[in-house]
This record gives sequence, structure tokens and C-alpha cells, in this order.
Amino acid sequence: MAEKPAGLPVAEGIREAAARLAATSDTARLDAELLMAHALGVSRSDLLLRCMADPAPADFAALVERRAGHEPVAHILGTQDFYGRPFRVTPDVLIPRGDSECVVEAALAAAPLARRVLDLGTGSGALLLTLLAELPQAAGIGIDASAPALAVAEENAAALGLAGRAEMRPGDWTLPGWADGFGVFGLVIANPPYVEDCAELSPDVRDHEPASALFAGPEGLDDYRVLVPQLAALLAPGGVAVLEIGHLQARVVGRIADDAGFAVTIHRDLAGRDRALVLRQKAWQSRTE
Repeated sequence: MAEKPAGLPVAEGIREAAARLAATSDTARLDAELLMAHALGVSRSDLLLRCMADPAPADFAALVERRAGHEPVAHILGTQDFYGRPFRVTPDVLIPRGDSECVVEAALAAAPLARRVLDLGTGSGALLLTLLAELPQAAGIGIDASAPALAVAEENAAALGLAGRAEMRPGDWTLPGWADGFGVFGLVIANPPYVEDCAELSPDVRDHEPASALFAGPEGLDDYRVLVPQLAALLAPGGVAVLEIGHLQARVVGRIADDAGFAVTIHRDLAGRDRALVLRQKAWQSRTE
């Protein structure tokens, strides 16, 4: 009879870790499985299919304690999947979230033939690089005011084989002349800061993700008020802009866009919440109707 492996089995280690993380995370079991897979150097599916009786690695407990201290799983792993692709993440960028996939879906539906894409506040590059992967005819520019964020985006572009079609540039849309020389684009996307300064956030977000990419004044609208009126000059004839919004901001951001000369369409995320606005210039739309 074969001897049982020494040490705590993986299955028991996951159960104990899930119990430890229950007070920290709404997805404690999933977190424990992802951390165990990372510690073993295998995929989660391989973990569940092949490794449950193996001994848990010695460094697993330290990973669990990091998560118990509210460090995001994505930071511990160093990656986060988005639209079926892995993206490197660090504390210098927002962690790509499933809600933002609504922006990708809305952009692909609104501008399937776009050849130039501009991503305003690219962070990890998840939005821009996903769109370029889905639009093989397109090239794009991602801007960010953070040099460390641009370094992460460039690393992701290289890892996905998109460095030749994605250019990352420093840029701050609150400064004059920030878009000089950019030209115009068939598609402009943005996930700007939109959290109210006084909003209560979980420690996972508040203590570990960049405040400059989260907060936008007392109403969470400061960046929309600066950015939206500048979009028309960046759009080619017939081009569209797609903005991510907070799920309660559709009406007020839509009014900002209307005042700037845009017709607005709302797209909802998988939970049925308002999540993205598609903006088309009224003047161009009226000529095509």
C-alpha cells in the first residue's frame, strides 16, 4: 500500500484557509483555491482535478495571511484575468474587474471597424489591449499620468503579442495640450476616476489600489466634466466614445455628454446595472439618419 504524503493535504489546507478568510472575503473558498494553485505552481483546474491529496506547500499559510490582511488576491498572484486573458497587475494600477467587460462589449458593438483606438487612463492596459486583440485591424494609444502604470501596460502589451500595435504614452487630460499630435480616432474609451471622495470603500480597494485612479471630487464627476467636452476633437467623423461610469451616474454623466453635443446610449453590466455610456456626436448622427 502506498504511503500517504506527509503534511496537511491540499484539500484540508483549502478548507482551513476558506474558514480563515470568511471574515475577509465574500469569495473565501475561491480565494483559498487560487492561492493554493499559485503556491503549487499549477492552474486552478489542475489543482481541483489532480492535487487535492498532495501535501500543501509550506508557503501557502503566508499567502493566506496576506489575504486575511485584505491584500487583493490579484496582487498576491500578480495577475488578473480579464475577458479571458491574463493581465499583470501591481498596486500602481486598478485591478481589472468583470464589470469593465461591459465597456469592451459596448465598444465592439459600437465600433467594430475602428482602426485607431485611444484609451484614456489605460492603467494595466486591459481595456485597450483587449480591444486590440478583438479588433485585428486596429492599432491604439494608451495614456496614463502614472509612469509606473504605463510600465505595467507595456509589459502586458508585450506578453500578449500586441506591442507592435499598442503605444503607451504619458498623458494628463487636465493639462493643456495633452493630446497635441494624437490625431483622431474611430474609438475612444475611458474608465476615468469616478468615486466620490467621501465614499466608503472596502480595505481591499482603499488600502491597496491607487487613489488617483479612484477618486474624482465630492460627486465623483470631476474627471467627466474635464474630459467629456474634449472628446469631440479626438473623434474621427462617425467615431464613438465609450465611458465606464458608476452604476448611479448614468443620468448626470449623460447630461454632461448631452451638453457637450453627444447623443448617449446606456449599456448595462451582467448584474443589470448601468455601467457604460456610448457617445456619438449629434451633428454627425443627424447627417446619417
